[in-house]
Amino acid sequence: MGLVYHKKLGEDTEFALWRIEETADELLGKLQLKAHEESYLNGIQNGKRHLHWLSTRVLLRQLLNTTEYIDCQVDEHGKPYLTNFPHHISLSHSFDYAAVMISRTKAVGIDIEMVKTKIERIAAKFLSEQELAFIEPQKAIKHLYSCWCVKEALYKLQGKTNVSFKDDIHIAPFNFTEEEGSTSVHLNAGINKDYQVNYFQFENYMIGYVATEEDHEK
Repeated sequence: MGLVYHKKLGEDTEFALWRIEETADELLGKLQLKAHEESYLNGIQNGKRHLHWLSTRVLLRQLLNTTEYIDCQVDEHGKPYLTNFPHHISLSHSFDYAAVMISRTKAVGIDIEMVKTKIERIAAKFLSEQELAFIEPQKAIKHLYSCWCVKEALYKLQGKTNVSFKDDIHIAPFNFTEEEGSTSVHLNAGINKDYQVNYFQFENYMIGYVATEEDHEK
């Protein structure tokens, strides 16, 4: 199916969702890959993981609107970055969807997750007692997923692996809304800053995203 959702956030920041219905060969036909990328793909020939990698790169190419080769690397923490384009990028995927966010001037983070009941079992692992206290019982599953995606989006934006969801990322109390919402989130881990992070539901998926003028290290 391809592109199913596209949102512009100002002149140079945007994100999109891609519904994965193509075969691996169809996605490959939309890409330019070098030997090291083909070698990596050959090592992950296990269905969805393979399709997720391909679909995020296809969507990235569409958002960049280029026919040039895109050199997408990952740093020592696993954060993706581009060597031959000026954009900050963030990639995510879950089941049948891929999500990509790009910006020329802002650090970005995006996360997409399929909504499932199992999140209630692990809520205490990524939320503090204060955060658990504002979860609305009648909307608990969606409220929990919005919190997870908000934290994951900010985690991806800051780009370091030694950050605890529970101890270093703190969400201000908010009421979950079925429409798009946002909340203030405080990041410790040596950064000690507040960010406004957005969330919204698309079909049976929750998406969190954030963009900030602050230029984080790659």
